[in-house]
Amino acid sequence: MQGKVATVFGGSGFLGRHLVKRLADAGVTIRVPTRDPNRAVHLKPLGEVGQIVLEPFAATAEEAELAPYLEGADYAVNLIGILAERRPGDFARIHRDLARAIAAAGKAHGISRLVHVSAIGADAASPSLYAQTKAAGEKAVREAFPEASILRPSILFGPEDRFFNRFARIAQLSPVIPVVSPRTRFQPVYVGDVAAAICTALQEESAAGETFELGGPRIYTFEQLLRYMLKVLRRRRLILELPGWLARLQARFFELLPEPPLTRDQILLLQRDNVVAEGARGLAELGIVPTPLEAIVPQYLAAYARGDIRLPAA
Repeated sequence: MQGKVATVFGGSGFLGRHLVKRLADAGVTIRVPTRDPNRAVHLKPLGEVGQIVLEPFAATAEEAELAPYLEGADYAVNLIGILAERRPGDFARIHRDLARAIAAAGKAHGISRLVHVSAIGADAASPSLYAQTKAAGEKAVREAFPEASILRPSILFGPEDRFFNRFARIAQLSPVIPVVSPRTRFQPVYVGDVAAAICTALQEESAAGETFELGGPRIYTFEQLLRYMLKVLRRRRLILELPGWLARLQARFFELLPEPPLTRDQILLLQRDNVVAEGARGLAELGIVPTPLEAIVPQYLAAYARGDIRLPAA
């Protein structure tokens, strides 16, 4: 990858930071289109001077307006996604229309490899609009750029993740942790493994045109993940399952907030397991051994723990 140029849409986010660091270490020059370059300056130290270029980006779904970000690039990666709509239609605009535009612009400008990051659970028949539009985005990418590699991760864990950090903060402040669908199963995957999978998919010809579902080495229920977190934190808390009507009522209120912790669409999403499908290509086919969460999570949850915490041996 030395000497190549990659455009990473969504590069300033959680997964993006890990990917940008990995690409920079491989000698790649990285363009990061971002709405606010001043808020993405934390990426600059991840590479050499001039190696990581931040470019103002309005997240337009117009193919012509994406051209400047892709001209002269060898690779493109689309990490852009949202968990909740601020306005009706945002899911379709970002997950489907923007994904289509990036793929079409990449094809038009001779990008050699495109990786599109979707999500396990992408399904046109899902009751969740998030999952429906993720599936529509995959279809649009395939139509515009058939050789694209599509990666579907389960929930990501790692420093600054949205799962363990959020619930650890709740555990610090409240004797009760409310939960929706505690028996839903997840297969958490380490953010560093997903970044590695993207880099491999950019290089390996065998990954072209393929879809990969990325999960960690173990499957847990939602409740098991919370109980593991509490064990790491050395805290005793009541895990309380919310009845559906109350969860929907709370979600309706939360949807008025700029960043809602729960939405009615997410409640629908939580009704289905989030695990790698039987027979799906995954990390193993990309040559990656999945990292167990027990090797990573205690290191960054230490800040929330009661008393000292014993970290895994190096």
